[in-house]
Amino acid sequence: MEWISSILGIPSDILILLLLAIAGGFAGFVDSIVGGGGLVSVPAMLLTNLPPSMALGSNKLSSIFGAGSAAITFFRNGMVDMELVKQLLPFTFIGAILGTVAVVSMPPLYVKPIIIGLLISVILFVVLKKDWGEVNRVSQVLGKGLYICMAFSFCIGVYDGFIGPGTGTFLIMAFIFTGFDFLHASANAKVLNFTSNLASLLVFIYLGQVNILYGFSAGVGQMIGAYMGSRLAIAKGSSLVRVVFISVTTVMLIKLVFDYISTL
Repeated sequence: MEWISSILGIPSDILILLLLAIAGGFAGFVDSIVGGGGLVSVPAMLLTNLPPSMALGSNKLSSIFGAGSAAITFFRNGMVDMELVKQLLPFTFIGAILGTVAVVSMPPLYVKPIIIGLLISVILFVVLKKDWGEVNRVSQVLGKGLYICMAFSFCIGVYDGFIGPGTGTFLIMAFIFTGFDFLHASANAKVLNFTSNLASLLVFIYLGQVNILYGFSAGVGQMIGAYMGSRLAIAKGSSLVRVVFISVTTVMLIKLVFDYISTL
């Protein structure tokens, strides 16, 4: 970082903030459409030489800006099923708190093989079933379907607090299985993702594991990127979200496999 700073003639502390904002912008753009922004934002935080737990906490601060910006944009355009989402928020919030508490005492290594298997299954399903997620088949989620939604909201909330990257992607998958199209699934997912990020952030703040300056710098970029990404998704519809979903999920799968193999 020092040699880049000397070449550009920019103080290293200012350069770090600028790079975090740029990384946050890209992360927010991708995350607002299909999730997976943490694959960009978490490594960017780690490159600042923050301790891993503080990097995760600072990333949660930036992520609430991105998820919040995308959620507001989707909501204003009538894409969010608020009646359903309001019933799921408490489960996501509690799950994220439990996951964040767990991450300080248990390595996520043991969870990665399960996640890898899930991602492979989803990629194959989306590629082979080309009409999946193209049409919104949901008018109201009741009874057994609602209980299933509550269960996945809690489990994915735990995952977000425990590992993080890919939370939005898994939420979208769950909503599509419920019957939503890609666009409305992405909109619903952003509201829950904001909730899980906020719950996790509160725990990290309590533990003193948040760098406020770094988090806000990346958050500004995330907010701008998320607004642009959600507007593009609304304009282009489910077909765009489907393509980006497959691309980002494939990249996420490759990274998780590489990380897992390198730790063996």
